[in-house]
Amino acid sequence: GMRAMLTRGSMSLGEADGGLPPQQTVQEAEVILADSERLIGRYHERGAGAQIQIALAPCSPFSVTPDIMRASAAMAEHLDVRLHTHLAETLDEEDFCLERFGLRTVDYLDSVGWLSDRTWLAHGIHFNADEITRLGQAGTGICHCPSSNMRLASGICPTLELEAAGAPIGLGVDGSASNDASNMILEARQALYLQRLRYGAEKITPERVLGWATRGSARLLGRDDLGQLAVGMQADLALFKLDELRFSGSHDPLSALLLCGADRADRVMVGGRWQVVDGQIEGLDVAGLIADHRQAAALLIAG
Repeated sequence: GMRAMLTRGSMSLGEADGGLPPQQTVQEAEVILADSERLIGRYHERGAGAQIQIALAPCSPFSVTPDIMRASAAMAEHLDVRLHTHLAETLDEEDFCLERFGLRTVDYLDSVGWLSDRTWLAHGIHFNADEITRLGQAGTGICHCPSSNMRLASGICPTLELEAAGAPIGLGVDGSASNDASNMILEARQALYLQRLRYGAEKITPERVLGWATRGSARLLGRDDLGQLAVGMQADLALFKLDELRFSGSHDPLSALLLCGADRADRVMVGGRWQVVDGQIEGLDVAGLIADHRQAAALLIAG
């Protein structure tokens, strides 16, 4: 019942060739591109109200060749899907791009045909003023991932400069390798606090951060039918109860949602249908899912 944009990730540059991924995770370019086209053809829905969409997501400059980046950009243009990668997360990544490609990260992005409004980037921390201007002019989106960035001590995304330049800002959780909670409402709280360290409390308000989490994130995905409550928009709602002791006495429910640490929606509606009721996903065997997950994790750790 979820509405999702799923990404076909790819890694083609393994340790043996100077990349970051273990060699067993690397795929040949032909396999990546053929499977990407298959997934788009089978699962990608179009138009307002689309439930499942597919984007192409070569992992990072550490992980894929420029050829895969260029081929993915060409396929995305031809099949009209979006592009996603991780960029400017760490200074090591910047050094890698300079040493391997002779380019800074945004120059590299431009050289492979990704500097466009079809693209959204995870992290977006280490940009200079000129790069921020270019990203804004292109309309390239930035997904701020505060918990991951704090866990890895990567830095702080310059959200306000990017936003002022014209780059859409959304929020994300990165992934389980660097964010075990993957809780979007708590991520908004983290964004509020982390961005206040950079810009101060007056500029970073709960309203602004919730705007990134909703309208901004919808813009990253190229969806003009999601992200706000308005006539003609999709009926996607998350409802939170503010009747626990921690919320008692709060005079501003919007601020309380973040400042008091709401951590689970009571109800979630997707496309006009309730998919979460009383904090539980309808029709999901949670106990069975946890058992299967524990077994899979044990096998992974055992090697």
